[in-house]
Amino acid sequence: MRTTKLPSGESVPVLGQGTWYMGDHPSRRAAEIATLREGLDLGMTLIDTAEMYGDGLSEELVGEAIKGRRDEVFLVSKVLPSNASRNGTIAACERSLRRLGTDCIDLYLLHWRGRTPFAETIAAFEQLQDAGKIKRWGVSNMDVRDMQELARAPGGEAMATNQVLYNLTRRGIEFDLLPQAQQRGLPLMAYSPIEQGRLAHYPEVQEIADRHYATPAQVALAWVLRQQGVIAIPKASSVEHVRENHAALKLELTAEDLEELDAAFPPPDGPEPLEMI
Repeated sequence: MRTTKLPSGESVPVLGQGTWYMGDHPSRRAAEIATLREGLDLGMTLIDTAEMYGDGLSEELVGEAIKGRRDEVFLVSKVLPSNASRNGTIAACERSLRRLGTDCIDLYLLHWRGRTPFAETIAAFEQLQDAGKIKRWGVSNMDVRDMQELARAPGGEAMATNQVLYNLTRRGIEFDLLPQAQQRGLPLMAYSPIEQGRLAHYPEVQEIADRHYATPAQVALAWVLRQQGVIAIPKASSVEHVRENHAALKLELTAEDLEELDAAFPPPDGPEPLEMI
């Protein structure tokens, strides 16, 4: 498994597992748990979840999937901005720990910016670190201005990542946010790297996939993974799907492929508002 480094120096897989919309339907539970465990077997040991996903159901599913294998997993979860006060963050983390069945979260993120000042949320993160309940903290859905403000806040230099929407159809971060993160040695986590499956339906992506005897989803993932310091966290709906995602690590796009993708999905030529879904 290819890895990238967090600012702390710890290596993490560049291809992890997302869990948005997982755990919502009891009829799918066994298949979803099997999928996450297959991902672990393949080395996709970074699992991303959040208290928001299914109002905690995703965290409960992840907790069951990693039971007995916690030491293998780099576990990521998130606090909602509505809970991001000092006391609210600590209480939210405690609830997440219970649902996940663990005593520590490897990386705890502020899901997006709310009304609580960054300094207050950071103070809560630091308190959780001191108590051994999280190992490191980061943010999600933060634009360039947010990141600059975070860096100036007390303790803000300790952030470990920024999780953002990034794929072939959402390239705005390439103009400023991504280069600045790369310069700082701050990895970005790309959620919805296949645009929730929609990229599989573009003929331009299919044509390149056919040349490589691959699937369009693998082309979309390989395109994201080519970037230095980017971690992709696609969701898989089945064991076969997670194996397909994993195989994208072996796909090397050519210069011709990248030129064709740039023509079909042009890179930004100026700053753009940060997209979210």
